[in-house]
Amino acid sequence: MLPLQGVRVLDVTNVLAGPFCSFQLVLLGAEVIKIEQPVRGDLARQLGVNVKASERLMGDSFVAVNAGKQSVTLDLKKPRGKEIFQQLVGISDVVIENFRPGVMKRLGLDYDALSKAAPALVYCALSGFGQQGPLALRPAYDQIIQGMSGVMSVTGDQQTAPLRTGYPVCDTLGGVTAAMAICAALVEARSTGRGRMIDVSMLESTLACMGWVVSNYLNAGVIPIPMGNENFTAAPSGTFQTGGGLLNIAANENVQYHKLCDVIGRPELKTDPRFVDRDIRKSNRALINKEITQALQSRTAPEWDALLTEAGVPAGCVLSVPEILAHPHLTQRNFSGSFDTPAGPQRITRGGFYFPEEPPLPANPAPELSQHTALWLKKLGYDENAIQELKKAGVT
Repeated sequence: MLPLQGVRVLDVTNVLAGPFCSFQLVLLGAEVIKIEQPVRGDLARQLGVNVKASERLMGDSFVAVNAGKQSVTLDLKKPRGKEIFQQLVGISDVVIENFRPGVMKRLGLDYDALSKAAPALVYCALSGFGQQGPLALRPAYDQIIQGMSGVMSVTGDQQTAPLRTGYPVCDTLGGVTAAMAICAALVEARSTGRGRMIDVSMLESTLACMGWVVSNYLNAGVIPIPMGNENFTAAPSGTFQTGGGLLNIAANENVQYHKLCDVIGRPELKTDPRFVDRDIRKSNRALINKEITQALQSRTAPEWDALLTEAGVPAGCVLSVPEILAHPHLTQRNFSGSFDTPAGPQRITRGGFYFPEEPPLPANPAPELSQHTALWLKKLGYDENAIQELKKAGVT
């Protein structure tokens, strides 16, 4: 039994932040019914580098975060579509939506409306800027949030910043934040019988995860600046060119710095007045980095990685995505898996957590559009004639 076994989720979300949230709930054992627009479904079905897959409405972007879910198509603008959705709410525990604020209210399907008939309902509205405030009605795109949150201002170096991070970090942080809040609200609902409305903002989720960068400004008035691959808290701590490949080193403590100097054959750097303590090294960052880079030219990054790690100095090679996915560590931990589907193999990854006693991956591949519509209509009491009528009317 996974922690959320027996929890049913209605996922009325599109693209990434919302689907990433419900994917975390799938991995925790929840049953997730994805409510999609008839005919076209989630926009992510058309996104990804595999054009043929996107044409089949099974784009790589969709597959990434929708495995293990079920697909039901409903036009929520039509009265009968709303009626069926409300019936599904009556047998569910959670609703997740990522429309612009006010859309679900105009449809008559917001928390206030649904909770009257389902008081234990956990309702999560995930948006770019939250449900209220001057920015609330603006459309949310990851790159826009990255720019407005300050993430881009501290990414890159003095020459390249502001720079977008290499993946949609704000979407995923919003999704993880929403999943955490939903799990907490489910605990409350099970103990009290009372549900809760959750307002998740991608902007605030991102700022909350910027941690020290934000705290240093709020508490010390230090305006963060872009430092590239350097660590603003310590030196030497960053990315170094070796005799073959790049290596990250994080010698944040004096004892780590001393071990680093010994391993690279430069023990005199431990007592050099320019580098003798942590704060002085930070002030002379460029000088200490130059000395270390020179010493690292005698070996490759993997060789230094092994030597430094053995000595207790935090270090690691800079790898590409294909390199890390092929690493024995991840293959042993079953981080990725695949399903055989009529269209070919569907490869996915699991979440960042692991239950050793339970299967770490979803039980099923990402669903075809509307794959489970008839199944759930039958469970709600609709016969075959009624199901076909709904389809002809464009409700499903």
